[in-house]
Amino acid sequence: MLSPIELRSDNAAGAAPEILAAVNAANVGSALAYGADEWTARLHDIVRDVFEHPRARVFPVVSGTAANSLALAAMSPPWGAVLCHESAHILRSECGATSMFSGGGVMRGLAGENHKVTVEAVRAAFDDTRWGDNHHSQPSVLSLTVPTDHGTTYTSAQIAALSSAAKERGLRVHVDGARVANAIAAEGCTPAEMTWRAGVDVFSLGALKNGALSTDAIVCFDEAVADELHYRIKRAGHVASKMRFQSVQLQAYLTDGLWLRNASVANAAMSRFAAGLRQLDIELVSAPEVNMAWARIDGDACRRMEDAGLLFYRMGGNDVRFVTSFQTTLEEIDEALERISKALVAA
Repeated sequence: MLSPIELRSDNAAGAAPEILAAVNAANVGSALAYGADEWTARLHDIVRDVFEHPRARVFPVVSGTAANSLALAAMSPPWGAVLCHESAHILRSECGATSMFSGGGVMRGLAGENHKVTVEAVRAAFDDTRWGDNHHSQPSVLSLTVPTDHGTTYTSAQIAALSSAAKERGLRVHVDGARVANAIAAEGCTPAEMTWRAGVDVFSLGALKNGALSTDAIVCFDEAVADELHYRIKRAGHVASKMRFQSVQLQAYLTDGLWLRNASVANAAMSRFAAGLRQLDIELVSAPEVNMAWARIDGDACRRMEDAGLLFYRMGGNDVRFVTSFQTTLEEIDEALERISKALVAA
């Protein structure tokens, strides 16, 4: 039997050895609970250094859904509306968590090519809003998924333009950064350039998909939001008693560029894979810019690919999704392409 090749999700990958080593090193002696430990204090300093922001604050949580929904709840009043793309993860895949934690905030999905919000769509949403009318939810936050769940991404310049448009009406700007390291690595910009320097107030720092063991985080550049999250995080049950083990993962993740190196490995594997799919005349739904690709492949060929040990998700119809991770090797990519080639020509 052929060995399986994992292309379902970067969530299926293991933890990075550097992060496991850091957890083991922190597992010595005792430490104060609930974030009053030296690892969490040091994490704030590391985040401020990496993102070049002297007042940035970081809140470890256990999932991207927690990071997104709690951040957005702190950024928007209950009568507010969060503007996002109609395909955004916060709208389609988080079971209404933002509406629950915000006390009823409305999610408004906007159209846009390549699964990205446009400045024109944001301004059209503003034109469609009855500002000051208490019958109508008031736009309060613009949320961008960077990169999108379809493998496309915003550049830092595009984020800056959208942030500028949002702030014309006083909206805060949030980024769902479940794979933000992949977007930063793809553009080659600095973390600051893709976040606060582009007008982002708060973002979810994804780590689980890129080598962490059990934590993502919220990073705040807005002190008022951070002050509110101090209480919201606890109320939602996300202040871990042994927070040092979350904080040390994020320390290792951000130290010496590990997060960007891991993301670059995943991106490079997908770039090679996408090139191979094109050579096989497989239609890509959109050009993959990071570590995710959507393709259209006949159902019978998909079944033969599955029989050949390829692990991937069918997304409905003939659409399939492939995702690479920091653990994906170029040898696995070449082998996967060989198996796909055989599946396509099999009778």
